[in-house]
Amino acid sequence: MTEAMKCIGCGVLVQTEDKQGIGYAPPSALEKEPLICQRCFRLKHYNDIQDVSLTDDDFLRILNGIGQTDALVVKIVDIFDFNGSWLPGLHRFVGGNKVLLVGNKADLIPKSVKAEKVIHWMKYSAKQLGLKPEDVFLISAAKGNGIEELAGAIEHYREGRDVYVVGCTNVGKSTFINRMIKQFSDETENVITTSHFPGTTLDLIDIPLDDESSMYDTPGIINHHQMAHFVDKKSLKVITPTKEVKAMVFQLNEQQTLFFGGLARLDYVSGGRRSFVCYMSNHLKIHRTKLEKANDLYENHLGELLTPPSGEELKEFPELVKHEFTIHERKTDIVFSGLGWVTVNEPGAKVVVHVPKGVGASLRRSLI
Repeated sequence: MTEAMKCIGCGVLVQTEDKQGIGYAPPSALEKEPLICQRCFRLKHYNDIQDVSLTDDDFLRILNGIGQTDALVVKIVDIFDFNGSWLPGLHRFVGGNKVLLVGNKADLIPKSVKAEKVIHWMKYSAKQLGLKPEDVFLISAAKGNGIEELAGAIEHYREGRDVYVVGCTNVGKSTFINRMIKQFSDETENVITTSHFPGTTLDLIDIPLDDESSMYDTPGIINHHQMAHFVDKKSLKVITPTKEVKAMVFQLNEQQTLFFGGLARLDYVSGGRRSFVCYMSNHLKIHRTKLEKANDLYENHLGELLTPPSGEELKEFPELVKHEFTIHERKTDIVFSGLGWVTVNEPGAKVVVHVPKGVGASLRRSLI
């Protein structure tokens, strides 16, 4: 099958035989421009995501080729879910290529936080995670903020070479490239399928930069410790922020608990009365109760007062697992991978975090 028979939305080869297979399109679609598979059509027009049969190994196989090329790598992370959207194995497929680190969804961070502070924090955090990027940028692909500066930096650092845009699922790679296409070309329509559902891009998508080089949108690596992989479509919309996150401050006494819907929980065990500042989607309900009542509340009201999860999703929702932490430094974030974080401003607090089995929970230096 020729290059012309690739879906312009997700990059896979289009086929007309297997309706359940990757890249299916009805024969009539072959006569239309641009060519788009049924999965991308339903995603674009109905926001309906269909599962695909690609495995993590398939995604990694595609990305492993980057290290064999002479290229610039643009690594995009979700600034609201920095730890959850980090690619820990990046060095394995980047080779000796230079890396630009880009924090997307900056519009979700409270406006009171200066961009310079966030960039400094990103540089520090990247170094702690083993990556030394050539430069760091903060953007909002959805709103276009910072795109022009980043585009200039890409042109400067690539020196005529190809560019590979990499990241895990749901960080906004395709949205970023669509923004680049809209801003710096004659295209007016999205040519890449975008969605807040994991796993949208299925193969390399080639966007020519000039006669000799291209920008490639790569498939998103799935980080299975993110909350997005444990909830259904309805719940994912609740926990995925779409605008500036408003800090919610709770003054807690010892032996009190915060429930984040029914998805996670924070038990404040000891440390005296203090503030816990929550940064999560504005649509997610946070419920406070006494620690002694927390287990009963969860058992009796999960899916009702404590939601999401709800409905059919409850049947397969994993059990919550405990993670114990003692806060040793000022300004520490307790991170719930893919859900948000809670900031504790003073050391000495002992907490127990409950997250679904398989979801990450960790401490880090405060972002805000």
